[in-house]
Amino acid sequence: MTSLLSLVGKKSESELQALTDAIPYAKFIGINVQKAGDELTCLLPFKEDNVGNPMLPALHGGVVSAFLETTAILQLICDVELDLFPKPVNVNIDFLRSAKPVETFARAFVTKQGRRVANVRAEAWQVDRERPIAALHGHFLLAPREISDD
Repeated sequence: MTSLLSLVGKKSESELQALTDAIPYAKFIGINVQKAGDELTCLLPFKEDNVGNPMLPALHGGVVSAFLETTAILQLICDVELDLFPKPVNVNIDFLRSAKPVETFARAFVTKQGRRVANVRAEAWQVDRERPIAALHGHFLLAPREISDD
């Protein structure tokens, strides 16, 4: 079985977007990848299907959570040589304010990486990066790339 990570060689924006599009839920909610140098930013354009509370209106908390988790995993893929997707061990989402029906951005930072586990922090914002709408703190299990004797 071929790993989805085989889609990512140089970890370019187009390769990361192809990887994201290969994940059904990420494609469904509409996650786009933007990469400038080493800086990865994910974009969640507004879609009516992503609204959870039409009375406010506000984006669904599950959409925001999946967006942050996908951003964290993509950042790990960029920072660490892996053969398999990082697996979430523990993920906490802090919802800081209502997610308005506008485009949403997210960035993640690997705060600590060991041989088997990495700690990641991700933040999502909408209009003002200084006013995040949600933050993720997560621990992910890593499967390091096997080194061949060739």
